[in-house]
Amino acid sequence: MTEQKKEIVLVTGASGGIGKAVAEKFALAGYPVVLHYHKGTERAEALQKELAEQGCIVMTQQADLRSSTQVTQMIERITQQWGPVGILINNAGIAQQKLFTDITDEEWRDMFAVHVDGAFYCSRAVLPAMIQKKRGCIINVSSMWGQIGGSCEVHYSAAKGALQAMTQALAKEVGPSGIRVNCVAPGVILTEMNTRMFDEETLDALREETPLEKLGAAEDVASMIYYLSTEEAGFITGQIIGVNGGMVI
Repeated sequence: MTEQKKEIVLVTGASGGIGKAVAEKFALAGYPVVLHYHKGTERAEALQKELAEQGCIVMTQQADLRSSTQVTQMIERITQQWGPVGILINNAGIAQQKLFTDITDEEWRDMFAVHVDGAFYCSRAVLPAMIQKKRGCIINVSSMWGQIGGSCEVHYSAAKGALQAMTQALAKEVGPSGIRVNCVAPGVILTEMNTRMFDEETLDALREETPLEKLGAAEDVASMIYYLSTEEAGFITGQIIGVNGGMVI
């Protein structure tokens, strides 16, 4: 019996943090992986080289996910070179801590443009091929703050909450076409983004607030995302799954 060809995986925001761990997980498992980046050219190319040296099939693609045109063009390039995307990981994101009354119009719009618009554009672009094949998997990366809200992160929390609602609604719509849509909501993960935002004292306090008394690693999130893409999770769709050490129960 011949082994079924592995689906093409697109990871947005793959140049660092959770995206990098996700890309490594799929690539080392033998999947062809597209490493999307916006500004992290050097990191994306370094990751591509590192994985290629290990025999992985990887390519990089640059696009500003706030632009529907750039997203459409990116998906067209991937399809022409490799074929249709079968697993989409909407991971790209930005973060900012700011008092609600100090958030500018541009900052509010930008937060939604990256998290919500980007996921919408990417999902819309890959879905026609998935629907035609009657299979596919979309996994959105949200945050526990999208579930419970974070003080001084209202725009971030609101965007991540919107991503969760989009997950649930889209799962209902495309489920009859054999496509699963899920969302992973990480807790405090030791990524470069979080270590930039929080000082060591704050991280220690968050560690103490976590029932498991430790902070997460990007690999913890990557493992859940990978599981949700497999047939072992074939009856799971429309779910918001926390990877947070018990901070949100």
